[in-house]
Amino acid sequence: MQATKTLHDLGQSLWLDNITRELLNSGTLKRYIDELSVTGLTSNPTIFDHAIGKSSTYDADVAAKAPRAKSHEDLFFELALADLGRAADLFQAVHARTDGVDGWVSLEVSPLLAHDTKSTLAAARDLHKRGGKPNLFIKIPGTPEGIPAIEEAIFAGVPVNVTLLFSREQYVAAAEAYLRGIERRIAAGLNPAVGSVASIFVSRWDVAVAGKVPAELTNRLGVAIGQRTYKAYREMLASSRFQRAANAGARAQRLLWASTGTKDPKASDILYVKALASPFTVNTMPEGTLKAFADHGEVAGEMAPDGGDCETVLASFGKAGIDVGALAKRLQDEGAASFVKSWNDLMGAIESKSTAMRKAS
Repeated sequence: MQATKTLHDLGQSLWLDNITRELLNSGTLKRYIDELSVTGLTSNPTIFDHAIGKSSTYDADVAAKAPRAKSHEDLFFELALADLGRAADLFQAVHARTDGVDGWVSLEVSPLLAHDTKSTLAAARDLHKRGGKPNLFIKIPGTPEGIPAIEEAIFAGVPVNVTLLFSREQYVAAAEAYLRGIERRIAAGLNPAVGSVASIFVSRWDVAVAGKVPAELTNRLGVAIGQRTYKAYREMLASSRFQRAANAGARAQRLLWASTGTKDPKASDILYVKALASPFTVNTMPEGTLKAFADHGEVAGEMAPDGGDCETVLASFGKAGIDVGALAKRLQDEGAASFVKSWNDLMGAIESKSTAMRKAS
């Protein structure tokens, strides 16, 4: 049996962390669904910067839509929603079969809003309405300013993919925001079945400490953080608070493993996929990682619900001078800044293409 199907049968959803028009036009995404057990898809500003800014595939659309677009940002979202709408249609059968548990695609609000609660909420509601797809997640960063926007978006019935989470504490804050939104819907007599995932970024931990810790700790921090967060996730699912909400019809906010491509060329290219195998979670993989796991992956077992040896490993990092709490905040701030840079690059590319098309017409 193919490794991707074995992992899927373990109970983990495999999503593709990529979207391009070429993936759609060539039938490659459909093939991944049919052959590699892919059941969803995520995107972010960096992915769209590469897709739109570094290819000519979108040039005709830019030329046609630019004259009536309100702004470069508005034009981008029109292009992105067109692609994600097509992808959402490909996953609609999965979404229907799983009654909304799986089969999702994700679009992020402008990263310029990461520290603006009110504008983030307004953008999330607008994008979900514009998308017009029941299986479209709107990505909201789990920054301190994003947390209240997550609660309000869930209360408004907008499905949310909470992004840029790096630690157990950040995950718990996002999970509690989700639950508050759901509890408010229950109190108001509204349907509490609003979908959500909470995305923990993994590999960036190991990049951040590369060369700063003893050799025996190389490439172990991301997995240890994942184990610690998975324990908190399982505790959340077992809590009486969540079970009361579930009894009223609420869904669980699934834990999603993000940034699961191996960055260290000396390490296994499927390191994080093997280590993070766990039921009722999602692993969104870069295309190269997905293909590598399909080619030579193996599922050795599933993560321990109690976190395994994570606290021992994390204590070793503490002894090596790594302040995990401070690093989590830094990684979240750097992640937000990275998406802002990609966003600005993307807006610049769209402006450049629009100008070139006008001159050519």
